[in-house]
Amino acid sequence: MDAEEFREHGHRLIEWIIDYHANLGTLPVQARVAPGEIAAKLSERPGEPDGFDAVLADLDRVVVPGLTNWQHPGFFAWFPANTGYPAILAELVSAGLGVQGMSWASSPAVTEVETRMMDWMAELLGLPDAFRSTSPSGGGVIQGSASEATLTSILAARHRATDGAVNHDSDTTKLVAYATSQAHSSIEKGLRIAGIGTANLRVVPHDENFAMRPDALAEAIAADRAAGLTPFWVCATVGTTNSLAIDPVRAIGEVARETGLWLHVDAAMAGIATLCPELRWLNDGLELADSYGTNPHKWMGVTFDCNLFYTADRANLLGALSILPEYLRTAAAETGAVIDYRDWQVPLGRRFRALKLWFTLRTDGVAPAQRMIRDHLAWTSELAGWVVADDRFEILAPHPLNLLCLALRAGDEATAELIERANATGAVLFTRTVLGDRVALRFSIGASRTRLDDVRRAWQLLQDLAG
Repeated sequence: MDAEEFREHGHRLIEWIIDYHANLGTLPVQARVAPGEIAAKLSERPGEPDGFDAVLADLDRVVVPGLTNWQHPGFFAWFPANTGYPAILAELVSAGLGVQGMSWASSPAVTEVETRMMDWMAELLGLPDAFRSTSPSGGGVIQGSASEATLTSILAARHRATDGAVNHDSDTTKLVAYATSQAHSSIEKGLRIAGIGTANLRVVPHDENFAMRPDALAEAIAADRAAGLTPFWVCATVGTTNSLAIDPVRAIGEVARETGLWLHVDAAMAGIATLCPELRWLNDGLELADSYGTNPHKWMGVTFDCNLFYTADRANLLGALSILPEYLRTAAAETGAVIDYRDWQVPLGRRFRALKLWFTLRTDGVAPAQRMIRDHLAWTSELAGWVVADDRFEILAPHPLNLLCLALRAGDEATAELIERANATGAVLFTRTVLGDRVALRFSIGASRTRLDDVRRAWQLLQDLAG
C-alpha cells in the first residue's frame, strides 16, 4: 500500500467507523455465533493478498457478527468501555507515528505529554497533590488496565516491605495481602505473579453494604503479625465489580498507616465520577493512599487502554521495577532530569497512549463526560424507583452511582432465567453476579449512547419477561 492508497482507504475506513456507530442500534448487543463460527470464515492458511476492498467487506461479513457491541445503547453489562471520536483519531495518530516511548530519550514527547496529562487528570479528578509529578515523591503513569496498576502496586509494596531484598532473594513466603471477597479478581492474579500465593491473601469480612470492615482488617493484620508473618499490602476498592460497593478508604488508610501496609485504592470504574465536583466524596481518604488507579476508558470516552496509575511513593516503585542495562543508559536519566516510564510498569515498550487524553481534553473538554455521568446517576435513581414500585422485584445492594443490582423475589433460578431470556432478545445485555447468597441481575448504565428511553425500554422488557 502506497501513500495515495493509504489516503483513499483511510477515508473509506473513517466512513466505515462512522456508519458502524450510526447503525449500532440495529445490531444485536451480543454476538450470536457458535464457538468456532468466526474462525470457520477465515482461511486456515495465509493466501495471496486480495486487497483492501476484500478486507473492508470482511469487516462486515466476518468481524461485526462476532462482536459484542460495547457502544450499543442497550449495553448494560459488566462496566462500560466508552470510546469517542477524538480518542479514535488519537489512536490513529499514535499508530501513524509508530514511535516507542520506553524512555524519555526514545521519544521525549511521549514522556512529557504523558506527564502533563497525568497532572491534568489529577487536577480534574481532585486528587491529592502527592500524586502529581511536581511532588518530590509521587507522580503518575498510564497503565494498560487496572489489573496492571494493581500488579504494579503489589510489586512496589513488596519492595518496600522487604527493603528491596526481594529483588535478590525472591523470598515472599511471609508476605500477606488483604482485600474483601468483593475486590477484583486481578488482585489474586497480581499476587500470584508477584510470587505470593492465594494462601497469603486474607479475605477481609465486609459489612451489609459489601464494603470492607476496617476493624476486621486490623484484627487480621494483628493475627498475622502474631504468627510471624509480614502484612504488606491492602486494597481498598472504590466501586467493586459486583455491586459498586465503596470501601471506607479513610478508615482503611488509618489502619494501613498504623501497621505499615501499602494502601492501594482501586477506583477503576467509580473514580472517573469525580470529574463532577459534587462526587468528590469518593476521594475521601485518598491522601492516605500509597497508590491509586482509575480508568478513563470506562466512563469518560477515552478509548481502551488507558488506566491512570498514581503513586505517592515513587522510590519504591522504581526500586521494584528499574533495571538499567547499558543500552538504555542516558545522561538525562542519570541526572534525574527526566522520567523513564519503562521503570513505572512491567513491559519495556510503551505506546503513545497519552494522545487519547490530550485529544479528548483539548477537543471536547470534560463537559460531555460530566453530563453523561450525571445523566447515568439520575437514570439509575429513576430505575430504582421503578423497581421498588414492582413488588415482583427487589434491590439487593446500595446504588449511589450507576449500577443497580436487582433480583426477582421468586428466587435465584427465576432471576438467572430472566437474565438469559433478556439477553437472548439481542436488544439488551445484562450480566449476573452473586451478592451474599443471592443471584443478582447487574443493570449497569454507562454506555455513552444510552438514553433514558433505552433504560425505560430495557426495564419494560424485564417486566414483560418476568410474567
